[in-house]
Amino acid sequence: MRTLLRVSIPVEAGNAAAKAGTLGSTVEKILAELNPEAAYFFADDNGNRSGSIVFDLKDTSDIPAVAEPWFLAFNAKVSFRPVMSAQDLAKGAPSIGKAVERYGK
Repeated sequence: MRTLLRVSIPVEAGNAAAKAGTLGSTVEKILAELNPEAAYFFADDNGNRSGSIVFDLKDTSDIPAVAEPWFLAFNAKVSFRPVMSAQDLAKGAPSIGKAVERYGK
């Protein structure tokens, strides 16, 4: 299932990793294991180093394997959300009409 992983690294943990010279290499190592479709990095609204990473979650039992490296390496907060591409939305569009018929009155 295409999944959006949001990662937020606290400033203190990120600074410690940056000073130790391990921030970039650790992120690269985690991403190599995850093999994401896309990964974007930014400063979030709380001023933390953050990322939005789209990847294929094959099974919900894989959540610990995806989350733990971020927890352990950076004391990060993570969240998971199923997401759709435009093609996925088009494929699911008929169910919108069915829902309107059943519940939209």
